Amino acid sequence: MSYDLIIKNGTVVDGTGAERYRADIAVANGKIAEIGKVSDGAKKVVDASDLIVAPGFVDPHTHYDAQICWDPLITSSSWHGVTSLVMGNCGVGLAPCKPEVQEIAAWDLVNVEAIPFDVLGKGVTWDWVTFPEYMNAAEKRGSGINIGFMAALTPFRHFVMGEESMERGATQEEIVQIKALIKEAVAAGAFGFSTTNVAQHIGYKGRPIACRNASWDELKAYCNALKELGKGSIELALTNNVSIVDETEHALLDMLLTESGRQVTWLALLNRDDQPDAAMNTLRTIEPLFEKGAVPQVTCRPLIIQIDLRKPFIFANLPCWKPAFDQPIEKQKEFYRDESFRAAFRKEMESPKVFSGKWERAIVHEVGNPAMQSMIGKSVAEIAKERGKDGLDTFLDLCIEDDLQLQYTYELFNADEDRIPELITHDQVMVGLSDGGAHVDMLCDAGYCTYLLGTWVRDRQAMTLEHAVRRITSEPAAFYGMTTRGKIATGMAADFAIFDYNTVGSARRGEMRADLPGGGRRLVMPAQGVQYTIVNGEVLFDDGKHTGAMPGQVLRSGQV
Repeated sequence: MSYDLIIKNGTVVDGTGAERYRADIAVANGKIAEIGKVSDGAKKVVDASDLIVAPGFVDPHTHYDAQICWDPLITSSSWHGVTSLVMGNCGVGLAPCKPEVQEIAAWDLVNVEAIPFDVLGKGVTWDWVTFPEYMNAAEKRGSGINIGFMAALTPFRHFVMGEESMERGATQEEIVQIKALIKEAVAAGAFGFSTTNVAQHIGYKGRPIACRNASWDELKAYCNALKELGKGSIELALTNNVSIVDETEHALLDMLLTESGRQVTWLALLNRDDQPDAAMNTLRTIEPLFEKGAVPQVTCRPLIIQIDLRKPFIFANLPCWKPAFDQPIEKQKEFYRDESFRAAFRKEMESPKVFSGKWERAIVHEVGNPAMQSMIGKSVAEIAKERGKDGLDTFLDLCIEDDLQLQYTYELFNADEDRIPELITHDQVMVGLSDGGAHVDMLCDAGYCTYLLGTWVRDRQAMTLEHAVRRITSEPAAFYGMTTRGKIATGMAADFAIFDYNTVGSARRGEMRADLPGGGRRLVMPAQGVQYTIVNGEVLFDDGKHTGAMPGQVLRSGQV
C-alpha cells in the first residue's frame, strides 16, 4: 500500500522509557500504521538519518487562552517540538464570558498572566459565551498543534455571581449553578478544572481573582462534579511560600483529592537559595498524598524573569504593593517615591516568599533613556555601591529615573542549577511549568523540552535520553488521559518531534519581539536542533520553517 508519510532511518525513542532503536515509521490517516523496515511508498518521505524520532512533546501547563485567537501556530511552544498542550491553568481563563463583562475577564489575564490589555483588546475574538462555545470556536479557527482546555474556575464564578465573585463565597444556589456549568464543560471535553490558592493572583482592580474566594464547600461541590462524571483532573496553584506546603495547603490538597477521586497537579516545586532543602523536604512531607493522585510540577530551567515596574506582577503577593497596580505612570512613580511604601517594602523583604531581594541578581537589562545605557549589564548591588545607597532604594530610583521604562532580569528560583537534577528525576513529579503564553514581558520558559534534552541529557548527563523523553511525552499525556498521544506505537496519533541530538536545546534567556497584536512586546524562546515537527501525520515545521499546514486538533477528554 501507499502511505501518507514515511519517516525513514530514524533512531526511535518511543516515550515509554524503553531503549532506543532504529526503524522506519509509516503513517496513514493521521495515525502510526507500521514500525520497522517499511518497503512501501508514501506521498511524502522524511529522511531521519542521524536524527532522534520522539513522540511529540506534551506541555501540561500553559496560558495560551487568548493567544490562540491570533497565533494559530501557538509560538513559542510549537517551535520546540510540542505537539499537544493544555491551557486554562491557575483558575484564570476567558470562558464562559458574557459580552458585557469581557473587559473584566481581560483584566484578570492582565494582572495574573501579565498580558497587556491593549493586546487583548486587539487580539481576542470573543466569538463565544459558554465554555463549549469557546472550545468550538477554537476548533473552527484551527491551529498548528493540538490544544486541550482546563475549565478555569474564575470565569465560571463570575458568570454566575458577577463582580461579587471577587468579594465573597458563593451561596448554595450559586454553587449549584457553577457546578452545573463546570460539569457541562468537562462533559463537552474540558480536561477538568483549575483554581488558585496563591495571594499573588489578583484580578480586576487589584482584587483577589474570583476563584480565590471559593469556600471549601464550593470546591467540594466542583470536585464532586468530576467524581460524578468519572473523568477530569484538577490543576491548582497551591503554595504561597514557594516550595513549602503548610498545614492548611496540605489539607486543601487532600480535600481536593478525596472529594474528586481524581488526580491533582499542583504548583510548584522550585529550589530556593534561602531554604535549599525546601523542595525535597516538601516531597517527603506530602508523600502520603502521592497514592491519592497528587502530582507536583517542576521545571528543568532556572526561573529567570524580567521585572517591569509598570506591571509589577512579581510583587503582587505583598500587600504594600497593591496600590501600584493598574495606575498611570505618574501615579506609579509618585507611589514608588513614597518613603512609607519603601519602609513597608523593606519590612517585607525581611521574610521573603517569592521575590528574594538579592540585589546582586537584579541586572539592568533594558533602558529607554540613552543616558542610562552604560548601566545595562550592571547589577543593582553594583550601582547602589557606586551611589552610596542601599539596594532597595536604588532598585526603585533607577526605574523612576527612566520613566518606568527600565527592565531588570532576575534569577528567581532554581538559580543553583546543581540542585535541579534531584527534582526532575524524582519519580512522583511532572516536568512542565512552561507558563507558555503568560507573563509575556517577564519570562518565556516555553523551551523547557529542548532545554531538558540539551542541557540535562546531552551536556550534563543527569538522565538518559529515554527517561527525559518519557518525562515530556507519555507522562503528561497519561495524566490528562490522552491515550492516543505521547508514545510511538501502531495505532497512536502520528505526532513527532524529530531532532538532532548534537544541537537540540534552548537558551537560558528569551529574546524580546514586538509581534503581539498592535505591535505589543513579548519574550520568545527560539528553538535549536528541532528538525521536524509533525502533527497528526502532517509536517508542521521543516528545519524551523512553517510548511503552511494547520493539522492541530482540539483535544477533548474522553476522546483522546
